[in-house]
Amino acid sequence: MVREETWEAFVADSLLYAKIFLIAVSLIMDYRVAVWFSIIFSVIYLLAQQPAFSKLGTAKKLTPMQLEDLLSDGNTTKYWLIEFFACSSSKCVRSSRCFPELSITYSNNLLSFGTVDLGLFPNTAAKFGISLAGGMSQLPTYILFEKGVEVSRFPDFYVDAAPSLPITKKLLCQHFELDRLLLDYINGT
Repeated sequence: MVREETWEAFVADSLLYAKIFLIAVSLIMDYRVAVWFSIIFSVIYLLAQQPAFSKLGTAKKLTPMQLEDLLSDGNTTKYWLIEFFACSSSKCVRSSRCFPELSITYSNNLLSFGTVDLGLFPNTAAKFGISLAGGMSQLPTYILFEKGVEVSRFPDFYVDAAPSLPITKKLLCQHFELDRLLLDYINGT
């Protein structure tokens, strides 16, 4: 498994282990305290979900019409990496920080970034072969377009039932070979 590389993940894991330790200590002292402690933190967990990362970096928020125009227009950049997400998907919320950070690092005249919210435009999902059925297991989906034609996607079509790795900057970078695209831009090819 690939681990999160952020300090937020480290702090979150530390707090989780501290809660488990407190439950164990309270079980030794009095089981009723442990039960109440577990109930209170379960309620807090259910009511206070992690908010989505709201900054876009250099990515453009796109509607389906804008996306179609960008992909069919010959004057745009050579590559477009598009993130299809839904704010109602917990997996999208957890990975919402990766894409803006990638867009800041890798945006140039050769590669542009965009996002499409499938919560607002669910009909767009079928057009790009993204299944919203089954708990939105294919979200977020990232598709790399070269001159309007799909070149690569993550996750692939055939990984419907398999549990996927947590989405990180490193995973997306390797899958779409963003370092190579950046070097191509720097070298002028």
